[in-house]
Amino acid sequence: MDDKLLASMIDHTLLSSTASEEEIKSLCEEAIELGFKSVCINPSNIKFAKSILDSSQVDICTVIGFPLGATTTKMKAFETRDAIECGATEIDMVINIGKLKSKDYDYVLDDIKEVVKAASPHIVKVIIETSLLNQEEKVIACSLSKIAKAHFVKTSTGFSGGGAHVKDVELMKRVVGEELEVKASGGIKNKEDAIKMIQAGSTRLGTSKGPLLLGKESANKKNKNPPKSSY
Repeated sequence: MDDKLLASMIDHTLLSSTASEEEIKSLCEEAIELGFKSVCINPSNIKFAKSILDSSQVDICTVIGFPLGATTTKMKAFETRDAIECGATEIDMVINIGKLKSKDYDYVLDDIKEVVKAASPHIVKVIIETSLLNQEEKVIACSLSKIAKAHFVKTSTGFSGGGAHVKDVELMKRVVGEELEVKASGGIKNKEDAIKMIQAGSTRLGTSKGPLLLGKESANKKNKNPPKSSY
């Protein structure tokens, strides 16, 4: 696969709780230099990232209800509106996994709908956290995301001991069809992994290893003590 095309599918990710402004700056500069689709960062870093990316084509993606998905729907909607006001252009929200497992599907559907509404017209990716779900729950989570008119379903936060797997991406794509796209995230560490996810149906990749996928060394390689994550 052409490196330019691959780069355009990458959300260059830094969600460490210890991420400094220097590291966020490096992330943004790499995204500009290498042509990544977006940077994916925590909400408190949006304004700073915007000051660097404003004159570029790189989008700002942030996470909502992250990483547990257990905040209230009202709080997720508020977080989303605040993130958009700060400069985010894409929203990655975590579903309420406990409610899904409790079969409270109305709650999960409303949770997604409210974030989609708060983010409109911006893109919303729904993180279903595949490592915590059985096959039936994965299908239901994708179906609810489709009904709620989200734009993507996403495999993982990277913080729950699991990442993207080809079989999950294939399943998610079968469920959402052409109506939604699939973002694979977590554990994508080289170009071979990336291509497998794309062949399985993913059109976006979430990874902190974006430069490595293109045969480059990341400026943030020096961050030696990130939180446990498979990003």
